Amino acid sequence: MTDSYEDPPLPPPAPGRASLPDGLRFAFGTLTVLPARITRWDRPAARSGMACAPVAGLVVGLLAAVPGVLLLLLGGGPMLSAAVTVAVPAALTRGLHLDGLADTADGLGSAKPAEDALRIMKQSDIGPFGVVTLVLLLLVQVAALSEAYAGSWIRGALAAVTAAVTARLAMTLASRAGVPAARPEGLGAAVAGVLPHRAAAAVTALTVAAAAAAALPLGLPAAGRHAAAVLAALLAADLLLRRCVRRFGGVTGDVFGALAEVSATTALIVLALG
Repeated sequence: MTDSYEDPPLPPPAPGRASLPDGLRFAFGTLTVLPARITRWDRPAARSGMACAPVAGLVVGLLAAVPGVLLLLLGGGPMLSAAVTVAVPAALTRGLHLDGLADTADGLGSAKPAEDALRIMKQSDIGPFGVVTLVLLLLVQVAALSEAYAGSWIRGALAAVTAAVTARLAMTLASRAGVPAARPEGLGAAVAGVLPHRAAAAVTALTVAAAAAAALPLGLPAAGRHAAAVLAALLAADLLLRRCVRRFGGVTGDVFGALAEVSATTALIVLALG
């Protein structure tokens, strides 16, 4: 994982199409702290990597669900299980998605021209908009996930995994063709517009179907609710994406982080309603 969304590693570029292993290394190396040495940093690798982003989300979600489920089974209670589950993805990304959310909130709330807003987002400190957004979002995530764990450990685990996968799927869709980069450098520039619409749609359809299938043992209503959670989360992320493109002129790494957190939170809210 890079230390900043705006300062990604730059291995020597390689010509030609990227393989699936190249894409997986790109996805895990840029979106998690899990060991994955990025061997290619070019457009083909970015295309394959962003298509594989939900796979990275699946691993993060599973790793997040394990301690939450164990705590619940040991009598820790839904709230504690939810808090620990929410903390794991933050640790597995070094907090970069949350930092991106805070920076994006500061940029959107600054009411300054795009160039000045982007400069605010690149600063290392967090402003009042970012602080309030972070606190409220984390509270909502823990509360929603606590509701899921209160139903059963299976519901809690499925909610955690669904949210993590959906968060990365939102990044996949933000990488589709036609979405511009706001800066000429950084993760946003590396992945903006790399994924054809057909590929983005295929990844989305597969992810929605997988979410529904995973919840099917809990019954048809649960399967439908998980599919609806993914779709609602993607809608919320798309609304934010459109706002950011209008406001900043394109996407940045911070915007990708914000999209991940907003979509994960939306999915958890929908699942909590069940």
